[in-house]
Amino acid sequence: MKSLTPTARSLKASNDSNELGEFGYEQQLHRNLGRFASFAAGFSFVSILTTIFQLFGLGFGFGGPAFFWTWIVVFLGQYLVALCFAELAARYPLSGAIYQWSRRMGGEVLGWFGGWFMILAQTVTAAAAAIAMQVVLPNIWTGFQIIGEDPTLTSPSGAANAVLLGSILLVITTTINCLGVKWMSWVTTTGVVCEIIGVIAVIGVLFAHAQRGPQVVFDTGLPGEQPGYVWAWIASGLMAAYVMVGFGSAGELSEETRNPRRVAPKTIRMALTVSALGGGLMIIGALMAAPSLTDGRLATEGLPYVLDTVLNSPWGTILLVDVAIAVLICTLAIQTAASRLMFSMARDGRLPMSKQLAHVNRRTGTPILPSILIGLACVVVLLVNVGNDAIFATLTSVCIILIYLAYLLVTGPLLYRRIKGWNTRDGATDAEGYPLFSLGRFGFAVNLAAVIYGSVMVVNLAWPRVEVYNPSGDMPLMQWAGPLSVAIVVGAGLLAFPWGRVHPNPVTVPRTVPIPADFTKSSASAS
Repeated sequence: MKSLTPTARSLKASNDSNELGEFGYEQQLHRNLGRFASFAAGFSFVSILTTIFQLFGLGFGFGGPAFFWTWIVVFLGQYLVALCFAELAARYPLSGAIYQWSRRMGGEVLGWFGGWFMILAQTVTAAAAAIAMQVVLPNIWTGFQIIGEDPTLTSPSGAANAVLLGSILLVITTTINCLGVKWMSWVTTTGVVCEIIGVIAVIGVLFAHAQRGPQVVFDTGLPGEQPGYVWAWIASGLMAAYVMVGFGSAGELSEETRNPRRVAPKTIRMALTVSALGGGLMIIGALMAAPSLTDGRLATEGLPYVLDTVLNSPWGTILLVDVAIAVLICTLAIQTAASRLMFSMARDGRLPMSKQLAHVNRRTGTPILPSILIGLACVVVLLVNVGNDAIFATLTSVCIILIYLAYLLVTGPLLYRRIKGWNTRDGATDAEGYPLFSLGRFGFAVNLAAVIYGSVMVVNLAWPRVEVYNPSGDMPLMQWAGPLSVAIVVGAGLLAFPWGRVHPNPVTVPRTVPIPADFTKSSASAS
């Protein structure tokens, strides 16, 4: 298919801006993202090369090789959520997607808390991604261990060096964000290409060095401390739950995407599906290629243990460089999504210093102050690891709970709207004249299943497991960090909520924007 002519592109951009105006917003951000860049935003947030590299041992340690099946279960559950998000992305192509979707389905209070949960969660998640540089860079070159000699993340020198490397990374990602979405898009898409190549290479190497067949995924291993294997298997699902989040980032960047009504619904689903496929093959490959399933190293060292045994040094170093690139684009994607969410809430006057936070630089088309504040907040979170790495690990676990709660604040009100008769088969079209994505008659069943799944996962994530929240056994109260932290975040949110402040842009039902006839003709001729 040929690219659009300049006239067609201009008409399409104008139509996107007009549609944004229907929601009461002015086009301030620059629309420079195409389909692959939109996909890259979601894929790089999930970043399987980073997260499976970090978290493989968590799943295996709980459930043995059969923990693989939790990957399938979580993917199916999250895909139900992604389908709901895709419908909303087609109808509400706005920055700060979780906040905007939640408020338009459930009202201002629920919308605000959806945004509140996501901003906090994304800040901690970005810090957790940045700290992974300590696991990677010193193994590439010992010169990256600038502070002390012990690179172990839990050691005093390793923790301090992790903050230094993570802070440098956050300065880089903040700078890229401030330069504009075009720079962010270029870095992210280049990084995603490198990550996809790396994932394919890892899968190929693991399968080429297989020591056992794929039937290993039916091996339950040792159930550990849990009362029976089922409970251990349920706990092992935390690994997949930690990884498969952030696929909705394409929605966060809707106001910077060309024809977002058509692009975002596709790329949300594609980012999750490609991540799940690649991640699943990596897990199977690691289980097949592991030198031993019983020596305890697979649970404690995870995927790096397997790769160290099957890769020669030069290839291992190249892979680590690829992982470092994945960490960079993962941190960048999370920070970008968080800054757009903060901008969207500030534009509605929902945050302190809203006027300043909602300011968009005319040259770069970027809300610079939110990017800087998110970067600084991430560095503050990183500092926690120096004082207590267990608390830092607990924070990262709690932030995943907040993400799932924020998702529930979208799918729950959406289900209520469906019960009240909300219809997505309304004949609305995107900028190219195609019908908007809709679940049709399957909408209620899919939505209900998404809410049930999300509720079960919140309980699973917050369950007071000693192995997750207090592995050292030194802080018994930390075992209840999940529910306690959620209560604290909700309480703080109630204090921070802009009570009594009238929303400047109350929710209205947008009209379907007619597409100019000359645009349709230009698009057809350019295709």
